[in-house]
Amino acid sequence: MPQLTLLIRGERHVIDYEPGPSLRDLLDTTDFRVRSACHGLGACGLCRVRPLDAAIGAPTPAELLQIDPSARAAGVRLACQIHPIGDMTVELLDPAPPSDWRTPPPGLVGAVSPAPSFDRPPPPGIAHPLGVAVDLGTSHLTLAVHELATGRRLGLRFGRNPQGHHGADVVTRLVAAGNPATARQLAGEARMAIGAAIADAAQREGFDTARIARVVIVGNTAMLALLANRHHQLLLQPAFWTAQLDCTPTDTADWARDWGVAPGAEVEVVPPLSGFVGSDLLAGLVASDLLAGPAPALFVDFGTNSEIALWTGAELWVTAAAGGPAFEAGPGRCGMPAESGAVYRVVFDAAGRPLGTVLGNDEARGLCGSGLVDLVAGLRRQGVLTLIGRFADGRTAYPFVVGGRTLALDWRDVDALQRAKGAIGAGIAVLCGQAGLSLPALRRTVAAGLFGRYLDVDNAKQIGLLPDVPGERIELAGNTALAGAVALLMSESTRAALLHARAAAHCVNLAKQADFDTAFLEHLYLRPMSV
Repeated sequence: MPQLTLLIRGERHVIDYEPGPSLRDLLDTTDFRVRSACHGLGACGLCRVRPLDAAIGAPTPAELLQIDPSARAAGVRLACQIHPIGDMTVELLDPAPPSDWRTPPPGLVGAVSPAPSFDRPPPPGIAHPLGVAVDLGTSHLTLAVHELATGRRLGLRFGRNPQGHHGADVVTRLVAAGNPATARQLAGEARMAIGAAIADAAQREGFDTARIARVVIVGNTAMLALLANRHHQLLLQPAFWTAQLDCTPTDTADWARDWGVAPGAEVEVVPPLSGFVGSDLLAGLVASDLLAGPAPALFVDFGTNSEIALWTGAELWVTAAAGGPAFEAGPGRCGMPAESGAVYRVVFDAAGRPLGTVLGNDEARGLCGSGLVDLVAGLRRQGVLTLIGRFADGRTAYPFVVGGRTLALDWRDVDALQRAKGAIGAGIAVLCGQAGLSLPALRRTVAAGLFGRYLDVDNAKQIGLLPDVPGERIELAGNTALAGAVALLMSESTRAALLHARAAAHCVNLAKQADFDTAFLEHLYLRPMSV
């Protein structure tokens, strides 16, 4: 993988990258953004850099217009006009200030299959209207801005859900929301985060937020209930875990005003399916076209609240399992979400030493879920970890070096991964039991979510996180929830597919399944999944 060496105010940073996007867009996925205000068209002239050791061709017309001859003679170029293909050293002349928001890495946002039609008329009276799709997750918020008439994407933003300081999991936040003042604070934090992401996208991509005519929000049920500050306390009562919950906001006019979108803009919170199966799952089913594809098919949206669907060709069985912090911010010494500084890929060299690849930064800060799966699978192959997830020599941590920094895999991170995969594996087993299916019968398995984007399929199968089926039957789909929300912005036919999934669904409460505990214990072992 080629590397970018960045010189920033006397400091040197080296990051890996995948060729394709412009230098501006590559940097937007990292901590080292350049200034920009024109969607990378070269119209603002702000993203000035000085390449030092790579042949990048003659200046483009935009650069000839925006950069005066003396600056061009000094090597100044626009980052949005450069498409790196190999190792490159570049000086950032005017870096952007730090931001809580960045562009997701390429491939994170899944595509809709088939592509949606643009047959949903936008609200009247707004010239060149835009739409915003939001996936409100427990750990992260992801947002996309599109032209409603053409579907053209104008911006993507990705950042942490600020509610995290109230607790990493949904139950902790729901308990905290028992205090009305805290509930109002949680709702306000989520709304402000959406507004901040919209503002960041507008500033960098050069569009007017007053053109935003429609906002569609999907998420897990707890996040939607906390956002709307409605009925969230019902989620702490088992009787409501498989019941439909009304998360519809009573009034979104204040939201629209605070976000600076068009007066009268449509703000839609897509209703969840049940107490712990949200509209993020429904959007993912639509984006992946699960109910129109080969059956039987399995869909798993990995996250703090992992949601699972099994389509038999006639019935849709759905449930939710507690993924906990393992996939997005582990409880040990090195766990973190899949964001800048996370080790997201681990391979072992000929001497058996782990080699890590860091996401969007030159300094490893921790290990995210996909890197954790790689490391645990590799250590299991070497016999360092036992079948029950303990270090064979009795140690409590395994140190390893990435880019000169020592990290340590803690036994608590291994334990959290086992509990997460145990719950998901048990959920899959219960749904297969309800449907009368076995794993070898699966013709398609879709692994969705931020975690799923970076997952190594063979490693995931080895430790029992994914079904042990041929690799060509497994798809890494990225953020299908956001992709589905984007389609809902513009397509009536997508809405018909969502209603079809909602009508076909049978919600299963794992807590009421007599065989769940046995299945959970069975799937704790670090071995291939069996049902």
